[in-house]
Amino acid sequence: MQSLFRGNKRESPEPVKAEIQGQIPQWLQGTLIRNGPGMHKIGDTVYNHWFDGLSLLHSFTFENGEVFYRSRYLRSDTYKSNIEANRIVVSEFGTMAYPDPCKNIFSKAVSYLTHAIPDFTDNCLINIIKYGEDFFASSEVNYIRRIDPRTLETLEKVDYTKYVSLNLATSHPHYDGEGNTYNMGTSIAEKGKTKYLFVKIPNTKLVTSKLDQEEPMDIIYLGFKKAFDKTYIHIIDRKTKKPLPVKFYTDALIVYHHVNAYEEDNHVVFDIIAYDDNGLYEMFYLENMTSSNQKFDIKGKTFSLPSCRRFIIPLDHDKTTELSRNMCTLGNTTAYALKEKDGSVYCKPEVLFEGIELPQINYDYNGSKYRYIYASKVRWRPIPTKVIKCDIQSRSCLEWREEHCWPAEPVFVKLPDSKDEDDGVILSSIVSTDAKKSSFLLILDAKTFKELGRASVSVDVHLDLHGIFIPEEELQAKKKLQSLEESSS
Repeated sequence: MQSLFRGNKRESPEPVKAEIQGQIPQWLQGTLIRNGPGMHKIGDTVYNHWFDGLSLLHSFTFENGEVFYRSRYLRSDTYKSNIEANRIVVSEFGTMAYPDPCKNIFSKAVSYLTHAIPDFTDNCLINIIKYGEDFFASSEVNYIRRIDPRTLETLEKVDYTKYVSLNLATSHPHYDGEGNTYNMGTSIAEKGKTKYLFVKIPNTKLVTSKLDQEEPMDIIYLGFKKAFDKTYIHIIDRKTKKPLPVKFYTDALIVYHHVNAYEEDNHVVFDIIAYDDNGLYEMFYLENMTSSNQKFDIKGKTFSLPSCRRFIIPLDHDKTTELSRNMCTLGNTTAYALKEKDGSVYCKPEVLFEGIELPQINYDYNGSKYRYIYASKVRWRPIPTKVIKCDIQSRSCLEWREEHCWPAEPVFVKLPDSKDEDDGVILSSIVSTDAKKSSFLLILDAKTFKELGRASVSVDVHLDLHGIFIPEEELQAKKKLQSLEESSS
């Protein structure tokens, strides 16, 4: 497995026709774009952390039963600066770098003492997000890079701070039925003071506006106490734009990914993937990921496994609510909420599933009661070995696994005119470490979890993080819009 993290990956900017085994559904037309780190060594310098690597985009395009693969490094300013200098000159998530070798840690100290906000990297390696008709490579800073979804070419850089005081933003925005995009982030513009901002990007151009006051769904975000002994849960009413006055909290935990959230019988139900500590972050230092098998095995068994945890937050209570009585009245759950003497509410989650990460759902059920989670399965290693379908109603699971195969985050693509929540297919990019087997794109029937087909390519395919499936009709609409704009200009 350590071979997955050694050496830079070669890009394949020209389309490569995949070898098909099984059947590719004829209705599956469009492009799956994935994003993740592909280059960790520049010259004699090496990044410290896997999350630091230079962004390598890759895509699988479906055309009438055929599949074409291509990959291309994001030509960010960071990429260009590093390549030109032949060394790492831009700091990343876990690697400090200085353009001027004469500078040292004291220069950072000066920035801290003067409350100067550093200029972040534009190495947008985490996800692909959509704003209006455009697609962007994204990380979690103020920069995003527009890309061509067909060729993967890098286009202009966009700075959130040109529109709103947003220095850090999530790489997992949400979308409504009208194509508007919602995101949240952190502003550190006021002399080191931080505050959370929620932004709505209308389905036109990259501008910010107020949140839709008619949308009933509450917003949930988690905050961490400085002592790290509690995790506070903040629920904001989108009608009033104010947080609920009650202080909800749970035990200390680490969260990278949310699954879904919805309201039911005056309760907010939300599911997250959580860890008891930050061991996962530590595991992804390249020193650990490229260590000997024995050392890696020992280290790997020290990090806490992720679990899918369901929290249920009661919205209907007052001063007369009895202390130490479970305030959750929803059935079929072991999650509970207890009011304490100071008026705060302690929330204990139910663990739905153990050892799953990178969760996906049928996005038509986002913000609604749902049944199925599609995810990657991990055990004592941080790299997934299985693709899994979790049934929340029955608490049962279906799995796909193959020896020496390392699956990426599964992506659900719904069947046209689908009726059931799991009518569709699952797509997962599979990296093979078997010398006799090429890497491939796996296509599973989302209902039965049986393999429908695979598209193998004899080129470098890298482990990635997140991505998006773009239906061909969306790409055609974008092309038509561009033609209209060009003809009117």
